[in-house]
Amino acid sequence: MTERFERHRQPWTSEELQKLKLLAGKGMALKAIAKAMTRSEESIKDRAKLDGIGIAKLR
Repeated sequence: MTERFERHRQPWTSEELQKLKLLAGKGMALKAIAKAMTRSEESIKDRAKLDGIGIAKLR
């Protein structure tokens, strides 16, 4: 089963950046953030790195 990411190759909006910061700040895992934002894990990881946002790692 392949997941479909509705925001594939779409530019990030300021609302999405705020949501990313909020979810990452709550300690959500990368996979959960990606699913909540309908973006790939790679996209979330790259954008977080670009903006200096730390994402929790699962232990």
